[in-house]
Amino acid sequence: MEIKNVCVIGGSGFVGSHIVHQLSAKGIRVRVPTRNRERHKSLIVLPTVDVVQADVHDPATLNRLLAGMDAVINLVGILHETGGGSDFQRVHTDLPRKVVEAARVTGVRRLLHMSALHASPSGPSKYLRSKGEAEKLVRESGLEWTMFRPSVIFGLGDSFLNLFAGLVRSLPVLMLAKPKARFQPVFVEDVGRAFVQSLTDPRTIGQSYDLCGPRVYTLREIVEYVGRLTGHHRPVIGLGDGLSYMQAAMMELLPVKLMTRDNLDSMKIDSVCGCDFPEVFGFQPTAMESVVPSYLSENTPRGRYRGFRIHAGR
Repeated sequence: MEIKNVCVIGGSGFVGSHIVHQLSAKGIRVRVPTRNRERHKSLIVLPTVDVVQADVHDPATLNRLLAGMDAVINLVGILHETGGGSDFQRVHTDLPRKVVEAARVTGVRRLLHMSALHASPSGPSKYLRSKGEAEKLVRESGLEWTMFRPSVIFGLGDSFLNLFAGLVRSLPVLMLAKPKARFQPVFVEDVGRAFVQSLTDPRTIGQSYDLCGPRVYTLREIVEYVGRLTGHHRPVIGLGDGLSYMQAAMMELLPVKLMTRDNLDSMKIDSVCGCDFPEVFGFQPTAMESVVPSYLSENTPRGRYRGFRIHAGR
């Protein structure tokens, strides 16, 4: 399969920026729509990347974005709803439906779609149910699709380990909801490699791949590991189900949502694969311990620089 032009919807996000860099390194021309073009100068400077300001939820705009493309990658996702209660539906289900329709209209056959581990229309949370509904749409699209279902994703700039790093720096004690919930974190560069390799590999068409790292951790173990790395050893008090939901309900009232009740519902199913990393990609996943110290540890140049910025209030 020859792919020369790709539209990456969500390409300016955490995972997307890694995928765009990898595609550009292969000489593939990439179109990246975003709400604010000037915020993504690290992508603008890439030689084969065209960052365009656009509303991807508008069908006519999607048609223009996909015109002339050989493939489309949809990465758009959210972890929290704001207040209206329909954000998951709009982002996780309605948008993939529009992407599929735009692909049909413009003749784009290849579609790569980011889902989530254990996504299902009957899942325990709105997040997983909306992702599961999108999977059904993609499978029935008639396109040459491939889907990816990762556990939590770590890497420089992630919103998972960095969240806990911020908490252990600022709080004397951590009251931790769902401390026994299990995760199998996967490195963002490995996720990116899986996407990029599958783009031109016909063996991956019509396949869904669960993506996990080499080791399973409880949430408590992850938080304690982050505390050791950052040099902020904090007592971690695990909360039972009742107190976990009370804490999440109160956090939903904050301007920035750190945790919601829907997040807790998602954690009713452990975010682990129960299988090896897909053999078709030809590499083994990266261990968290071999990467995370480079961007979280206070004893690295990057960590010391981050510390200076925190103390300076920047």
